[in-house]
Amino acid sequence: MVGGLAFTSPLFAQPSAVDFPAASPACTLKQRVGLTDIEVVYSRPGAKGRTVYGGIVPYGTVWRTGANFATKITFSTAVKLEDRDIPAGTYSLFTIPGTNEWTIIINKNANQWGSFQYDPKQDLVRFEVTPKTMADDTLETFMIEFNQIRDDSAMLTLIWDKTVVPVRLQVDVVSKLAPQIEAAMAAPGKKSDGFYFQAASFYYDHNLDLNKALNWVNAGLADNPRIAFEILHLKAEILAKQGDKAGAIAAAKQSSDLAVKAEGPDNSFVWMNQKLISSLQ
Repeated sequence: MVGGLAFTSPLFAQPSAVDFPAASPACTLKQRVGLTDIEVVYSRPGAKGRTVYGGIVPYGTVWRTGANFATKITFSTAVKLEDRDIPAGTYSLFTIPGTNEWTIIINKNANQWGSFQYDPKQDLVRFEVTPKTMADDTLETFMIEFNQIRDDSAMLTLIWDKTVVPVRLQVDVVSKLAPQIEAAMAAPGKKSDGFYFQAASFYYDHNLDLNKALNWVNAGLADNPRIAFEILHLKAEILAKQGDKAGAIAAAKQSSDLAVKAEGPDNSFVWMNQKLISSLQ
C-alpha cells in the first residue's frame, strides 16, 4: 500500500514538464570570414572543480569536443584547415587531446551523439596541432571562438581550463571577389568614392595590381569626398609599397591636414600618417 501511495499521492506527484538548467548549455557560434559563413553548434561543459584533460577528458581518446552531441561545424564555401582542403558542407569536429599534441578530426557524419559511434572511415581529414598553456588564467567553461580574423583567414580556437588549441583557417576570397570588382569597374556609370576606396583597399591588402589600385584611389578623390583623408592615407600606403617615398610622404601629409580639419588633431589618421612617414624617412 505504501508503494501505491508513492505513485498517487499529490505529495509525490511530479510536474509533467520541468525546464531544468542544462549541465552543459548548448551554444551556436556564427562567424563570417571573408565571404564564408561558418557555424559551430556545440555544448559547453564546465570543469566544476574536476581535472579536465587527463581527467574527465582522457588523453589519447577521441573526444566529441564539447558535450552531448558531437560538435557540428558548417562551412558555406570550401576552406582550408591547417592547409587541408575542406569542401563546403557540415561535419562533426572530433579531437584527440594530448599533452604536447592534439589531433583534429573532421568527420563526414555530422549527426552523432558523443563519440560512441565514431567511425574513422568517415574521417575527411586528420591533422595535428600544438596546444598552448595559459599561464595566468583558467577558463571554467569550454569555449570555441574565432579570432585573428582577416579577409582570407582566421584562427579557430578551442579553450578550456588552461589549454588553448589554435587551428588556422583559410578561405579563398581573392578569386571570387577580384573578378566582381573588375566587372563592376568596367560597367558604365559613375562609381561612388566609397566603392573606389574599398576596391583599392582590397587590391592593396591582397598584393594585387597596385597601378589599378592607385588609379581607383585617384578616381575616388576626384570629387573631393568627405572621406578624402582616408583615401589619401591609402594612396600614401600604395605609393610606399610601390617605392615612391616622396609621393607617399606628400599624400600622408595631405591626409593628416584634411583629417585635422575634418575631425581635429586626435583623429587616428594623423597618427597613422605620422607612423608611415617615420617609416619612410
